[in-house]
Amino acid sequence: MIDALRNSVAHVFVDHLDSPSLTDTDEHHLSRVLRLRDGESVTASDGRGGWRTCVWADGSLRVAGDVVTVAASAQRIGVAFVPVKGDRNEWSVQKLTEIGVDDIVLLAPTRRSVVRWSDAEKQLRKLRVVAREAAMQARRVWLPAVSGLVSLADALAMPGAAVADPSGGPFFATDDASRAAAQFIIVGPEGGFDADEVSADVPRVSLGDTVLRAETATLVAATLLAARRGALLGTALHHTATPAKGPS
Repeated sequence: MIDALRNSVAHVFVDHLDSPSLTDTDEHHLSRVLRLRDGESVTASDGRGGWRTCVWADGSLRVAGDVVTVAASAQRIGVAFVPVKGDRNEWSVQKLTEIGVDDIVLLAPTRRSVVRWSDAEKQLRKLRVVAREAAMQARRVWLPAVSGLVSLADALAMPGAAVADPSGGPFFATDDASRAAAQFIIVGPEGGFDADEVSADVPRVSLGDTVLRAETATLVAATLLAARRGALLGTALHHTATPAKGPS
């Protein structure tokens, strides 16, 4: 079943799998940008674990396979970061989505934050579009949750929260239960958090021996989380997918 996703010419998200209908933007992309030909395979997902194979026909999708349901991962992983300048936020969200992060959290400004959005909802809408497009490219069937602006205190209270810190212990260390349980990594702004912004009892994990830019740190954090989850849970898609008969 995973081959059908990987080998499809395109992957899209739709509201209803029983009658998959494209948005104007997606229809334009498939017909004008990708220039699909009638009969080519397109997979459609509802973004909540369901997907099915369709074919491109006369500018729309025609159902060609049963609905397949993929269970959500038994272990969600997440990355939180403080917004940075320029298009680096979009780059971060794109890469976190491609890697497989479930929860992407934009933090409210902290003391050393450089960027302070005047219209946070507009920025978040833009980042959700970026995540959706990246999920299409990556053939994801679960859309990530992109949320914000979340206070640092609320982020630290999330299950499995740990702060990325050069002085922290190795991410894969097994002698520290708090580090081994980390599944939500918080990346600070350039220059990090002030000492009194994060209490001493919060777990800290190192992302390596070098000083990373904020957007690079988000990528490394996501990669480490995904690698450990894959090793622990064996999250290959074909291990969790189960066919569910759907309307044709």
